[in-house]
Amino acid sequence: MSDEVGYVLGNSLKVHYFKSPLFSHQTLNSQMLTLFKLTCLPKKTNSFCSSSCNTRKINYFDQFLPLFDKKIDSLSYLNSNERRRVVVGLSRIIKQGQGYILKGFAKNNCPYFLVKIMKSLESRETAFGFFKFAFQDDSDEIVKSSCVAAHVLGAQNLKFLAQDVVSWVIRRVGVDRSREVVEFMWKRHAEFESDFSVLDTLMRGFLKVEMGCEALEIVGRMREVGLRPSSSAITILFKLLLRVGDYGSVWKLLRGMIHQGPRPCNRNFNAVILGFCRKGHVKVGESLLCVMQKFKCQPDVYAYNILINAYCTRGQTVDALGWMRFMIDNGCTPSLVTFGTVINAFCNQGNMMEARNLFDGMKEAGHIPNVVCYNTLMNGYVKARDIGQANMLYEEMKSKAIAPDCTTFNILVAGHYRYGREEDRDRLLRDLSQSGSLSISSLYNICVSGLCWAGWLDEAMKFLEDMLEKGITPTVVTFNSIIAAYSRAGLEEKAYKAYRMMVKFGLFPSSLTCSSLIMGLSKLWRLQEARDLLYEMIVKGLPINKAAFTLLLDGYFRMGDVAGAYSLWNEMEGRGIHPDAVAFSAFINGLSIVGLVDEAYDVFLQMSKKGFMPNNFVYNSLIRGFCNSGRLQEALMLEREMAQKGLLPDIFTTNIIINGLCKEGRMKSASDVFRNMHHTGLIPDIVTYNTLIDGYCKAFDTVSTDEVVNKMYATGWDPDITTYNIRLHGLCTGRKMSRAVMMLEELISAGVVPDTVTYNTVMNGVCTDVLERAMIVTAKLLKMAFVPNVVTANLLLSHFCKQGMPEKTIMWGQKLNEISFGFDEISIKLMDRAYRNIQDNVDIPKPPPEKSLFLDFLMYVTYDYLSRHSLQKNEN
Repeated sequence: MSDEVGYVLGNSLKVHYFKSPLFSHQTLNSQMLTLFKLTCLPKKTNSFCSSSCNTRKINYFDQFLPLFDKKIDSLSYLNSNERRRVVVGLSRIIKQGQGYILKGFAKNNCPYFLVKIMKSLESRETAFGFFKFAFQDDSDEIVKSSCVAAHVLGAQNLKFLAQDVVSWVIRRVGVDRSREVVEFMWKRHAEFESDFSVLDTLMRGFLKVEMGCEALEIVGRMREVGLRPSSSAITILFKLLLRVGDYGSVWKLLRGMIHQGPRPCNRNFNAVILGFCRKGHVKVGESLLCVMQKFKCQPDVYAYNILINAYCTRGQTVDALGWMRFMIDNGCTPSLVTFGTVINAFCNQGNMMEARNLFDGMKEAGHIPNVVCYNTLMNGYVKARDIGQANMLYEEMKSKAIAPDCTTFNILVAGHYRYGREEDRDRLLRDLSQSGSLSISSLYNICVSGLCWAGWLDEAMKFLEDMLEKGITPTVVTFNSIIAAYSRAGLEEKAYKAYRMMVKFGLFPSSLTCSSLIMGLSKLWRLQEARDLLYEMIVKGLPINKAAFTLLLDGYFRMGDVAGAYSLWNEMEGRGIHPDAVAFSAFINGLSIVGLVDEAYDVFLQMSKKGFMPNNFVYNSLIRGFCNSGRLQEALMLEREMAQKGLLPDIFTTNIIINGLCKEGRMKSASDVFRNMHHTGLIPDIVTYNTLIDGYCKAFDTVSTDEVVNKMYATGWDPDITTYNIRLHGLCTGRKMSRAVMMLEELISAGVVPDTVTYNTVMNGVCTDVLERAMIVTAKLLKMAFVPNVVTANLLLSHFCKQGMPEKTIMWGQKLNEISFGFDEISIKLMDRAYRNIQDNVDIPKPPPEKSLFLDFLMYVTYDYLSRHSLQKNEN
């Protein structure tokens, strides 16, 4: 809170001060201003010391409380937003001349005065905030007083506040003493409210703190006294029981409703169907929907949407469409949400043609697409990197007078920064500045998102802090943009700073918040911390989506920790978080990459058995795994299976098959697959050409290599650095260094920037070439700003070994070790080989002294660069 706001409040109090039993007019203004600053400024100054008393710190809020000598800081239970609300509410009570209420409560812990104060505050949130502040400890006296306050609130028809009070008391006293609260409230309830009122308040209080077993006991007590619990409370109880996996209690509660009432309604059934679908038991949800009519409940659009969404989440879009047709046949009209759910599923699969067809079909069903539907389709086009179609959709929105919202601009801003052109981005920002349909808060959200995508992360954070200074309320979306951006950049500490700020401001983290934090830790290889964070969030009941689980799983595979990935997979299922189609895909892909293709296929069968529809990504992962394992026939069988299941093999599938054939030296078959691509509507890309070129180079077929290169030029593809590296490797391996040098010069003149692979490939050829030409090529490499790495060092160490100089291998290895050089497995094997050669006195012909000197020179250049780079890294 800025000083300007404090100054305005101070001036306001100067004008409206009055004599009060609680404050004298001389001190009112300064005390209220201090009170405001104590609770609203970011600086934590919750207490002050008088000059005469240096031993005890006194919190200014203490004067409002009956127990002055308290040991618990109640303000710690309030976030900054709640503190501000409470301060403004208390100042209003004082300015309205009702300070005697505060004084009455301060003299003794009178529940009636407490209720009066809560009723005088402007909102339920503020009143509950004051109660949390006033609840000093969990002594019997305080608990009983609070229960009486809950009775009084219930008697005055303030049932929601009464539930808040009871839930806070239960939370503070814990499970062991919660029965005492129940007995005390039941014992004296007749003086204030009815049997149903007190039991309903208790039941909802337990539900708020997620004590399902205790809530069930209250339902039992209601049955004993002949009462029926409210249908809405039972709906909440269903959700809680299903979330923790207590299916037995769910069925028992449902049977109790059928036999003893209240009769199950649509909301009850929908809650149960949703709970089972979220736990992966879609067939149970289907069965419940089918039996609804037996209990005089006609399935509504919400029930159908739950099932349709469940199938879409599992990747079974065809089944989702089947349920969509079924609901129409049963007289239930699909809603915009129904269409949006299926369109989003097609977009996630990359099937933009079907998504667009369904979008256009909404009009035939009598629906006009709204901004949410446009955003869904637009986001799909951006993910498919088709920014042109996204722009056309945006123009279509404007032509139909459909006002874009904050989400629209966020999607487009992100898309333009990633795949678009600068002029389109500028035009979009001009449209944004001229749009009068967005709130100030939304405009700030978009600006923060734009800064994040542009890479100006610290500027985005400063922008957010300015929002808070100006009193503009940010949303979770604003914080998520910054947290995700910092996490992507590997700046986890800054991401956590933004997260702590969000919580302090009173905003509840979303599933995207949690996923972003876990992503950041995973990128930094801090997987155990990411795993602990995931479990901590599950325990706290924070919204965890399957993306967080999938990110962590992928992190284990990228580290090569297969055991960690298996452990996470099994433990998550044990915690009731069942994998979705994306998680299965990540697991299959990870196992295939590390060579466990049989295990990956077993998971693939398990995925199909659970009803998930494998997509192209899953099949491509398995096909690549089989090809890399030399099991080409099984890969080709999977390709045929794809087509049989209605999945058209894409360019990735074809490239994998061609690569597999090239690895086995079956170049004619690879060439046949290449020629047949046009018949299936596929256009070869740069990867296709590079794969064929690599195959022909390894087969030493220079004629066919040149033919493929000419075809590549003819179809509009220019060679990239990978193309040149492949050809250079083939020439260097074939000892054709003269052509390799010409190729290197061609690469430079074409404007292609060489990379470390280029340097190392040529360097390997240099080491085996004649000395005069080797020196000329080395001079060219140095002129091109040669950048050595671990591969370069290993390559030179290898040549020392091969050419009968193991002593020099050991010497340079020790020198590299002195600069903390990062040895890999190959480095260690080379050093071991050199030691064995020395011990076994292996006689390998040594090169001429001038060649030995030349290799020393190359190694010195490499050592010098790595030494300087290591020093600079340590200084940073």
